[in-house]
Amino acid sequence: MRIAHRVTLFLLVLAFAFSPSAHSTGNNPRDLAATPQAKAYGALLKAVDAEDFEAYKKCMTKAAAKGIDQQMKDTKMDSKKVMGFLKAMSPKDLKFTSLNVEGKKATLEATGKIGDELNKGTIALEEEDGQWKVANQSWTNAK
Repeated sequence: MRIAHRVTLFLLVLAFAFSPSAHSTGNNPRDLAATPQAKAYGALLKAVDAEDFEAYKKCMTKAAAKGIDQQMKDTKMDSKKVMGFLKAMSPKDLKFTSLNVEGKKATLEATGKIGDELNKGTIALEEEDGQWKVANQSWTNAK
């Protein structure tokens, strides 16, 4: 009976170790850039660079896209002004530093320059309808 208990415990630990619900990648930037989460964020940045508001919203979760629409309404900004602002605030020289995936949620950490200053970013993503989407992002001065 004791052996069966140990085998069961071992199998549970093994199953958890290879489970995608608690997955953290290494710190290799090339490996991180190839992840679906980093690609989703890259698509968002590409839409911002092209100033394509509809493509930008498609990269966001439904809740985040709804929030953007509300902010535009509240501030009385049109999509062209919003995209110009986002483009100016988007990080350049982007380097991914870590990724933590827990089920259908992920946190991607990165560094990049905004203006001439190095900033650290945290990008929250969620899997929605089988695709990773950006829920929000936060960038702070690295000093």
